[in-house]
Amino acid sequence: MRFAKLWLLIIGTTLPIGTSAGDDLRERLKDANGVQTDLWVYNDIPKAMAEAKRVNKPLFVTFRCVPCKDCAAFDADVANGNDRVRELAKAKFVSVRQVEMKGVDLSLFQFDHDLNWAAMFINADGVVYARYGTQSAEGADAYNSIDGLMTTMNRVLELHANFPANRHELDGKRGPRKPHSSALELPGLSNPAKYAQETTRSNCIHCHNIHDAEHQHALETGKWSPELMWKYPLPDNIGLKIDRSKGIRINEVIRDSAAAVVGLKSGQEILRINGQRMTSMADMQWVLHNLPGTETNVTIETADDGRFTLKLASGWRKTDFSWRGSMWNAPPKLNIWMPELSAETKQQLGLPSSDSPLEVRWINRGAAGGKQAYADGLREKDVIVALAGQPMRMKTNQFQAHIKMHYKVGQKLPLTILRDGKQIDLNIALVD
Repeated sequence: MRFAKLWLLIIGTTLPIGTSAGDDLRERLKDANGVQTDLWVYNDIPKAMAEAKRVNKPLFVTFRCVPCKDCAAFDADVANGNDRVRELAKAKFVSVRQVEMKGVDLSLFQFDHDLNWAAMFINADGVVYARYGTQSAEGADAYNSIDGLMTTMNRVLELHANFPANRHELDGKRGPRKPHSSALELPGLSNPAKYAQETTRSNCIHCHNIHDAEHQHALETGKWSPELMWKYPLPDNIGLKIDRSKGIRINEVIRDSAAAVVGLKSGQEILRINGQRMTSMADMQWVLHNLPGTETNVTIETADDGRFTLKLASGWRKTDFSWRGSMWNAPPKLNIWMPELSAETKQQLGLPSSDSPLEVRWINRGAAGGKQAYADGLREKDVIVALAGQPMRMKTNQFQAHIKMHYKVGQKLPLTILRDGKQIDLNIALVD
């Protein structure tokens, strides 16, 4: 299981480097990409905002899971590798590397907390200019690039230069105030006393812990639905494939989609969605995230003076959430580690190469779901070859997502397993 820890990374300023306390925190977190302390304000957003007000520059804020392998190369490139980013950040932005999430204002910094790397751009008064950073089941590194980031940074500078005359285009980019502005205050957060202690790698609040807490609170208040996993939909959901380096240019309009019906074309650039100025794909996701999943409309304005109102059908937000770290703590929870079999092992067992059987490597019998699975007959080294009579043709994460979408706690999960050359049918009660 992959966990993403939430950090703020704000890069490239000439502000004083911070205190020995910051150096100590950097060492405790083993923050290898935070070594260029002459360029960053470290772990002090209020100080950075005060400086931004003094010099009238926007803030560049990125969020990064330090130990996570996904996006590690991109983080290193942005933080201390790419000269173009460094020079622009140093000259035009107030930039900070903030590595402690516990005191960060969740009302201001609203973004997709399942990302392994993300950026927000704000001004000293907390006006949000832009978001950057996108991820999907396609992969953590499929959307982010230095070219894409630089494009967004330059658009932010244009927005900042025209502020406050353009404020009407920006008001919707800052979400409504959260009932709990600190992660430690979230009512669904597990073990808050541990998180409240001095920050180390072992008690850092992970990105997805924020979504986990939201999910747990929804469960406790009777508001849980698997549809809560359909967060930050891609523009693909409304029929638009966006150029990943240009950020706002349409590469393709999906046939028969809502976008195709109204006549949007490849090559057009999206200037605004529902009145909000666009700088990136993440900006588009922010608008879509705040729309209902029922029938609704969304208005797109293009740079060539086009205006299009798309009619979205109920369920339009549905998306593959199998990549999300917060998925693992959504119900039902199996508490089982089941990686895919290698092609060689499938051949040895006489299983079709087109199937994706999963091998049970670990059953967490200390958790309710794993304990029940063991009681219902599942064992380590079992190979799951079918679900509900259908051959397994899903990867591990997709299998877990399928269960959460199609089964509920209290139901039984019908599995066919291969053990010692024999197929056995099991019905695993879902209890957690």
